Amino acid sequence: MSKRHASKYKINRRLGVNLWGRAKSPVNIREYGPGQHGQRRAKKPSDFGLQLMAKQKLKGYYGNIMEKQFRRYFAEASKRKGDTSENLIGILETRLDAIVYRMKFVPTVFASRQFINHGHIMVNGKRVNIPSYRVSEGDVVEVREKSRQIGLVLDAMESPERDVPEYMNVDYKKMKGTFVTVPKLADVPYPVQMEPNLVVEYYSK
Repeated sequence: MSKRHASKYKINRRLGVNLWGRAKSPVNIREYGPGQHGQRRAKKPSDFGLQLMAKQKLKGYYGNIMEKQFRRYFAEASKRKGDTSENLIGILETRLDAIVYRMKFVPTVFASRQFINHGHIMVNGKRVNIPSYRVSEGDVVEVREKSRQIGLVLDAMESPERDVPEYMNVDYKKMKGTFVTVPKLADVPYPVQMEPNLVVEYYSK
């Protein structure tokens, strides 16, 4: 697991974008990077720099996935038929922590990871405590009955900050949702532009 749970806003400032589109992001106030050298004039990035940034944004968005695991996802995506960049997005969007976040059962992907680790989520009626668990089309994800009055969950569901994407259906009265289909890049509601094609170029060298 990433050790940056408490430093998610540093990720925003380092990358210079409001990665999760949150109103409290410090990038909304200070667009420069963290640290004493953060305000130095930025140089025009090289092709490699752009590819690296694209990779860091995608890794960071999904809870700052560790490099070894992210590289495995890329290897899997490249072996599948079709466009590798689209395949990579599809793989990332089938992670359980991403789906719990998308269904608005929690406010952030970091909270989603912790929520799952603590055993609050069930998939097809069985408790799953692995954030990287891969969900399949048609799987039903729900908050355990004993966990449905947790303030974090209630606040997240009522928040107008995000909408549930069309590739999943959610019933908030029952606190459960169905993962309908694996999305394409254009279907995913990223607050910032993601460029998985540059990630493919980065790893293909």
